[in-house]
Amino acid sequence: MEIWINPACSKCRSAVQLLDEEGASYTVRRYLDDVPGEGEIREVLERLGLEPWDITRTQEAEAKELGLKEWARDADARERWVAALAAHPRLIQRPIITADDGTAVMGRTEEAVRDALGRKG
Repeated sequence: MEIWINPACSKCRSAVQLLDEEGASYTVRRYLDDVPGEGEIREVLERLGLEPWDITRTQEAEAKELGLKEWARDADARERWVAALAAHPRLIQRPIITADDGTAVMGRTEEAVRDALGRKG
């Protein structure tokens, strides 16, 4: 199990605290320092069952500078979104937990983190 976090994020800190309390075995990835490439973003999107715009923080200043709210949200625009997330990792919603069964969850709630803990490989 791996968790993508920004240590400044309270939801990330809460997720890590819950993983620790449950004695989970996991790896922390500070994705702003260890930036995921486009291939990794595509893989995590597949594991999440989401599209890139679903995990984009559109309220960030960078999103506004890029004009993301006006970007198309369809199959033709998908790669443009993936490239933007790779180039601007601050736009990636967090935390993302990749579960041992090959799936992933957005760990923004206690329920979601517990769900990830219950997914065994």
